[in-house]
Amino acid sequence: MQSSGGASPPGRPDPSPSTTESGVSRRLFGKVAYGVIAVAAIGTATTYSIRAASATGDLSKNLTLIAPAGAGGGWDGFARETQQAMRLTGAANNAQVVNIPGAGGTIGLGKFSTMDGRADTILATGTAMVGGIALNDSPVGFSDTTLLARVSEDYDVLIAAADSPYNTLDDVMTAWKKDPEGFVWTGGSAGSVDHLTIAQLAQLGGIEGSAITYIPKSGGGEAIQTLLAGTTDFASTGFNEVSDQIDSGRVKALGVAAPERIAGFEDIPTMSEQGYEVTLTNWRGWLGAPGITAEETTQLVGLLEKTRNSAEWKDALTRNQWSDVWLTGQAFADFIVEDTKRIESLLKELGL
Repeated sequence: MQSSGGASPPGRPDPSPSTTESGVSRRLFGKVAYGVIAVAAIGTATTYSIRAASATGDLSKNLTLIAPAGAGGGWDGFARETQQAMRLTGAANNAQVVNIPGAGGTIGLGKFSTMDGRADTILATGTAMVGGIALNDSPVGFSDTTLLARVSEDYDVLIAAADSPYNTLDDVMTAWKKDPEGFVWTGGSAGSVDHLTIAQLAQLGGIEGSAITYIPKSGGGEAIQTLLAGTTDFASTGFNEVSDQIDSGRVKALGVAAPERIAGFEDIPTMSEQGYEVTLTNWRGWLGAPGITAEETTQLVGLLEKTRNSAEWKDALTRNQWSDVWLTGQAFADFIVEDTKRIESLLKELGL
């Protein structure tokens, strides 16, 4: 683990969402602001050196941001950009980032679920955690936290080596349909947004998920190396991870999984405009600890909203090619349910 020093309240979800018509299990619903939630026991946990601080009073004085991943990853970058914007705006002058990596964010989630009433600590969350909960059959989920806000999202891009004979997504899909097992794909960990993006492309192309040959890597850099070495044919990875390599011509982009073309890279078509409506995005947001009060929840959402509205955060969005997707309250809870249904369906398609 590594660390570095230094709105309106959400609505109330259905108090008893054990099994709904969506078929999503109870552990995937979150407590939004009010009511009581059950805290899952996860046994004796490793002691993490998260700063001891008062969980009451002015939460802007001391705030710990947990990134449930290692240093240098997407969640870490999101947490540190949030930390920097909070400091510069005064939303939280003494904010620190703590890393608790592992298992699609569920190691950090498991530890966080034991921090009952700790309003001075928040946990980064997102698409990867939704997949991690399902893939790892996690004993804890969003119901063991307090939902605060969805903040930003970024998009995957399909890339190939610069000398690849494939120049469009349609070129790729046409060849893939003819030989479903003849291509090797790469991206992030199994069950990641990268992997799920490929699964969604396969669904849209009528290709069985079991036919996908996928080699997981730790990030865009490693994925590019496999393309250049010829050990893989295509990679799906976060656009901001490889934009400089695309710009330099080292690799070529065949399509971006975004609703519209990305500013500064308008020559790269979206997957949707090429006839493949890939809608999966890599969203990120924040969770509060279980058992915090409505007043503490309101204060935390307010701190996050102040940060989100700042010039410093808007600069971070531009630099990282992120989009603003602010969402709180019942709308955020409903979004989690729908995102879970979609990701569980894609994982099933992959046989995971």
